[in-house]
Amino acid sequence: MSMPIAVILLAGMGSRLGRPHPKCLTPLGTGESILARQLRILKQFKLPIIAVVGFKKELIMEAAADLLFAYNPNYDTTNTSKSLLCGLENTQDRDVLWLNGDVVFDEQIIESILNAPCSTVAVNNARVAEEEIKYTVDENGFIDEISKQVKQPLGEALGINLIKAEQVAAFKQKLQDVDDQDYFERAMELLTHDNPTFKPMNIGAARCIEVDFQEDLQAAQDMLAQKD
Repeated sequence: MSMPIAVILLAGMGSRLGRPHPKCLTPLGTGESILARQLRILKQFKLPIIAVVGFKKELIMEAAADLLFAYNPNYDTTNTSKSLLCGLENTQDRDVLWLNGDVVFDEQIIESILNAPCSTVAVNNARVAEEEIKYTVDENGFIDEISKQVKQPLGEALGINLIKAEQVAAFKQKLQDVDDQDYFERAMELLTHDNPTFKPMNIGAARCIEVDFQEDLQAAQDMLAQKD
C-alpha cells in the first residue's frame, strides 16, 4: 500500500489573528513557527507533504522550499473546501491526512490518526467552544453532523483528519459541489450522508489548539511552555 500523503491548508489570509504575514508563519515561544512545528512532526512519519498556498505564497514557499505546493488562485474569495480540493488533485490514490495550517498539536495525534482503521476526524470531547467546528454521531458511531452550528455536540473537531484512498474520489466530488465559502467540513457531512465515512478519534491527554485569535495563540504558547 502506498504511503499516506499529508496536505496542509495554508492559503487563507488569517485576518482574525491580525498578522501581516501568513498565520502559519507566526512564531511560537519554542523558536519555531506554527508551520515549522507542523512540518517537523509530519516529517518524523516520513510523509510526503503538499502545502496549499495562496495569501503571500512566496513567504511560505521560501520558508519551506522543500515541499510540494498547490496553489488556490481564489484564496481571497473561497474557503477551505476549495483549498483542500486543490491539494487533493495530486494525491494519487493514497490515504490523505489533511490539516489546517494554524493547528499547534502534539505528535501522538498524528501517530494515532495514521493508525486509524477508517477515515477519521481528530476531536476533543473535553470542550465545546462557540466558534469551533462541532460534531455529532449516528447510532453506529459515524459522524453525521459536523459544523459550527451543530446542536448538542459531543465535542470539537480539531482540524486534523484522515480519509482513506478509496473514498477520496467521492470526497473530491463533494468538495466541488459545495459553495465557495463552505468549510471542507460541509463536504465531509455530505459525503457521510451518502455513505457513513468518518469516525471521531478523541485525542485524550494529547494537546491541540487551533490558532484563530490572539487568545488562542497565547493558549498555544502557554501549552508549549508547560510541556517544556
